[in-house]
Amino acid sequence: MDTYPHVVQAPFSEVHQNNHELYGRWNEMFFKNNNPVVLELGCGKGEYTVGLARLFPQKNFIGVDIKGNRMHRGATDAIHEGLKNVGFLRTRIEAIHAFFAPSEVDEIWLTFPDPQIKKFRKRLTCSRFLEAYGRFLKPGGIIHLKTDSLFMYTYTRELLKANGIAPLVDESDLYSCGYQDDILSIQTYYERKWLEQGIPIKYLKFVLQKADGLIEPYVDIEPDNYRSAGRGVKPRRTGNNV
Repeated sequence: MDTYPHVVQAPFSEVHQNNHELYGRWNEMFFKNNNPVVLELGCGKGEYTVGLARLFPQKNFIGVDIKGNRMHRGATDAIHEGLKNVGFLRTRIEAIHAFFAPSEVDEIWLTFPDPQIKKFRKRLTCSRFLEAYGRFLKPGGIIHLKTDSLFMYTYTRELLKANGIAPLVDESDLYSCGYQDDILSIQTYYERKWLEQGIPIKYLKFVLQKADGLIEPYVDIEPDNYRSAGRGVKPRRTGNNV
């Protein structure tokens, strides 16, 4: 990974108190163009980042994850395919604010994040993370959530509802609803696995109208009743005091 020119690895200690040198300068210093910047947070193997880059050469894509051994797959594929609109950032999502300036990012993808059933503050769609994203998303910037987890999907819908945010797209069974979009052609290994098991894929697309003062929903949500990627049955209550 250290030898890949399109990979940025930044230990948390480097950006704990200071912004990274690419802060506000990704187009200028990294991609060397003025195309829209799209993030995939928690990109895993980078399959979605690379897949989106293939489909949309007029946009710049950055996959973000802390696990370099997973990210290596997508980073290597991008090298082999000669994709110039792909980058990878190895860091913790908690430090994402140190890498992107206000209005620097056009879209965010959250593809199959861990629903963190027990710890709501670790969910990538919780209020504290959405507020962080809002600080660097452009006005009208879009957030996409694609998940196999009914818990994660329901929690995010409830959070949007609690904050008066109406989704642009809300599908509880993406591949059976007739929804037409180029994104349907991109499926990760785990997505195909879940589909084979008969687990429907859920999709939410929304605009974050405000970046501050978001509240958590306080509702009972059934936990996922299957185990996948370390997920299992957990306590049901979710909300501010979990």
